[in-house]
Amino acid sequence: MTPKQAVAFVKAEGVVLESGRGPVPSLAETITGEPVRGSWWAHPRANEILLCSRAIRKSADVIVCRLVGGKVTYVHRRLWPAVIRLAGRFDADRLAAIREVHTPSGKHEVHTIVFPDWVPKEVRRVAEGLAEEEAVSLLPVVAGTSSPKINTRKPPDNALRRTGQKGPRPKDRQSYLTRQY
Repeated sequence: MTPKQAVAFVKAEGVVLESGRGPVPSLAETITGEPVRGSWWAHPRANEILLCSRAIRKSADVIVCRLVGGKVTYVHRRLWPAVIRLAGRFDADRLAAIREVHTPSGKHEVHTIVFPDWVPKEVRRVAEGLAEEEAVSLLPVVAGTSSPKINTRKPPDNALRRTGQKGPRPKDRQSYLTRQY
């Protein structure tokens, strides 16, 4: 799988785990064609998984969070309105966007963008007009596995705020849900 194919895979599936097992496809297992035991870093195709996962993480059309089972999850932009509409079904920390940052010393840190700070205004408008039943139909597996409570913990001190969006986005719900990204 190429990085471009990996981004297309997330677009087609809508919700994908980076690795591990769950009710949605796993990028690592899709690339390897088999269940990955232990860390995917030890797999012979680890470099391919790394390149593909980083391409997905860089895509403006994918949010990286811990939506499914607390595991690193990729959610394509076309499903963001459904996720936002169903936000009350998830712990808030599962909806926080995560970003890996490389420090000057070479250390990796995971920073979060608290929910709903990462949500573009046009996506919020679309989510407000989306019926709950329609949101569940767009996200049936994930919506059925969530917790009914929202976690109200204080966000970590390293929480980031998204400052802006690139490119024009449709303003009405129907064109947003059907637009090809």
